[in-house]
Amino acid sequence: MSATFVSPDSAETLWVVRDKVRFMGDVEGKNLSVLEVMVPPGSGTPPHMHDSAEIFRVLDGEITFGLFDTLPPRHIVAGPGSVVTIGSGEPHNYVNTGGRPAEMLVIVDTAMKQFFKDLGRVEEPEYGPPSAAEIAQVQEACARHGISMLG
Repeated sequence: MSATFVSPDSAETLWVVRDKVRFMGDVEGKNLSVLEVMVPPGSGTPPHMHDSAEIFRVLDGEITFGLFDTLPPRHIVAGPGSVVTIGSGEPHNYVNTGGRPAEMLVIVDTAMKQFFKDLGRVEEPEYGPPSAAEIAQVQEACARHGISMLG
C-alpha cells in the first residue's frame, strides 16, 4: 500500500440530489471510504436504513439527525466537531435546518460509496426540492443498493 493525497480541488465530486459529495479516499483492504458532504439549507435525506454503518463528523454548520429506533423518534442537532455514529440497520436521516450550508466528513463502507456514485451527477442541480423524476431516481437507486426507505 502506498500513501495517497487528495485535495478538495482534485477529489471526484458529484451532486447526490442536492448534496455535494467529494470522494476523498479509500482505506485499502478495509472496505472504508472517506467523503466530504456539503448539505445546502433544507437539504438532507428521507428516513431510511441500510446494512452499512456510517460515521458523520460535522465540520461546519448544523445538521439535525433523526434516529427512528425509538418512539417517539429522537432528533439530535449536531454542530461543528460533533460526531454521530449510525450502526448497521439503524433507521435514520439527516437534514440541514439552518440558513447556511453545512459540511460533514463521513466514513462509509464502499457499498454506500457505490450508491452515491450510482445516483450522483456531475451537473449542479437547481435550487429547491427534488423533482418527481429525481425522487424516482433515488427510489430506483435505493432498490439496487439494498436501502430501505421508511414510511
